[in-house]
Amino acid sequence: MRKVSKIEPISPSLPPRKKVAAYARVSMETERLNHSLSAQVSYYSNLIQSNPEWEYAGVYADNAVTGTKSSSREEFQRMLEDCEAGKIDIILTKSISRFARNTVDLLEAVRHLKELGIEVRFEKEHINSLSGDGEVMLTLLASFAQEEVRSLSENVKWGTRKRFEQGIPNGRFLIYGYRWEGDHLVVEPEEAKIVRLIYDNFLKGLSAEATEKQLEEMGAKSMKGMHFPNSSIRAILKNITYTGNLLFQKEYTLDPISKKTRKNHGELPQYFVENTHEAIIPMETYQAVQAEIARRQELGALANWSINTSCFTSKIKCGLCGASFVRNTRKNRAKTSQLGERYTFYGCGTNKRKGAHCFSGTIREDVLKEECAKALGLPEFDEDTFSGRVAKVTIPATGTMVFELTDGTSFEHHWSRNAKKESWTAERRKAVSEYRRSRETGWKCYHTFTHFIKCGRCGANYRCQTHKRVDGTVVRSWYCSSPTAVDCSKVGIREDTLKALIADVMGLPEFDEELFNQQLAYATVPADNEIAFHFRDGHEVSRTFAQKRQMPRHTEERKKHMSEVMKAKWRERHAEND
Repeated sequence: MRKVSKIEPISPSLPPRKKVAAYARVSMETERLNHSLSAQVSYYSNLIQSNPEWEYAGVYADNAVTGTKSSSREEFQRMLEDCEAGKIDIILTKSISRFARNTVDLLEAVRHLKELGIEVRFEKEHINSLSGDGEVMLTLLASFAQEEVRSLSENVKWGTRKRFEQGIPNGRFLIYGYRWEGDHLVVEPEEAKIVRLIYDNFLKGLSAEATEKQLEEMGAKSMKGMHFPNSSIRAILKNITYTGNLLFQKEYTLDPISKKTRKNHGELPQYFVENTHEAIIPMETYQAVQAEIARRQELGALANWSINTSCFTSKIKCGLCGASFVRNTRKNRAKTSQLGERYTFYGCGTNKRKGAHCFSGTIREDVLKEECAKALGLPEFDEDTFSGRVAKVTIPATGTMVFELTDGTSFEHHWSRNAKKESWTAERRKAVSEYRRSRETGWKCYHTFTHFIKCGRCGANYRCQTHKRVDGTVVRSWYCSSPTAVDCSKVGIREDTLKALIADVMGLPEFDEELFNQQLAYATVPADNEIAFHFRDGHEVSRTFAQKRQMPRHTEERKKHMSEVMKAKWRERHAEND
């Protein structure tokens, strides 16, 4: 008997729909261009949704944003993020100039999208980024778009210079102390009082920082209602607009692609327009302030009376990097006097900057004075004689000083010292030996608790670390010194907390170093918040202590808020500099 099988019809499977998005941009905030942007968004929305093979993935639109920098276009960046997340397969855009006017940015974006398998279609130029000759055509046409930006920029600059030649400012810039009424600057009385105060303070010898504190106490605010920083005060002191005159083209843009600005130090012509508005500061006062600024810049730190200076300030220079030697103090480990005494020395200022280092040596202040006296032929060092005769002293290497005198002559002076050997006298050797024996800590013990605290997990000694607070006070903390022990959490104990615990276990009202050395042998830290004290008579006492509170990480909202604050400050500073 025949066997018959029924074959069911197969339903044709439809190919998956492509996720299609569009990108639109206009570069200026005008009614006409806003209408153009709306038209682009509406056009692409209808186009994508009317195609049955496409799935609508949205329209990304940047309004009033330049196309020369992709990083400044929020919607463009959001579109790239969605592409990386797999939400887009095809991007439609009107033209190359709408997508990017910077050739490098355009090619980087298109190549990145090509690696992701995402196609970009440029309607006006009929270019598909995934086609064989797509990148070649994009490179050529993007270069034309970039050059078009340069051409437009040059035309704008030409028009701006023509207005400058006629005494017309480039827009209504913001400046503290004035307001625009029509095409004229009008004095704002309350802010004008602050401007006059700033100039008067400077001529009286006060620094911008001192004026900043005074304005803070007065409750004076900037034009945007924010804190009055010393940078804005310095900008006001240099702004000639307060004399009733205008100076045009104080800054210029390097190129329309990077949009970086530079101060005009003679690279381009400037235009000085006299008597354009009411003056707040007389021209004589303004010129006196500029002369005082130049004088203070030449003197450097010596011009600031609030800084503790000496005859060596700004005169001792490093022969390796050219920076000035600065005054420092540190613990004296070389004298025969009691341990812990501090002395003064000079070292290269480069080492004061974070992340910088100079390999020049240091020189003690007493040695510097002694050698300067020898070099100048003086029986003893005299500050007035040194200041009057010496213009600069360069130290190219330890043991060498090059003197440049005020009469134009110069000479080298050499010296050699063996301070460490000379200082290791019998008295100092005896003092150090007695201290080491009392602590049983090994050699080079210069802190009270050195080698006293031991880690209960890895057995390593605790070491001291110091940091300075905002108010200038120095805080010491002790941490496990093992660099490899993974079980150690590196939670430390502050020295003031340690002293309070020792006084508590010894039954004393406050810490006594002499009794401490007599009774306690060592301490161990078995856990992060526990410490055990071992007495010399054999008994042990444990105590718990509060761990140092860790500062929480900034949230994304906090970071965004601080970013907006910094942008607002920058805009205010930029506006006041114009």
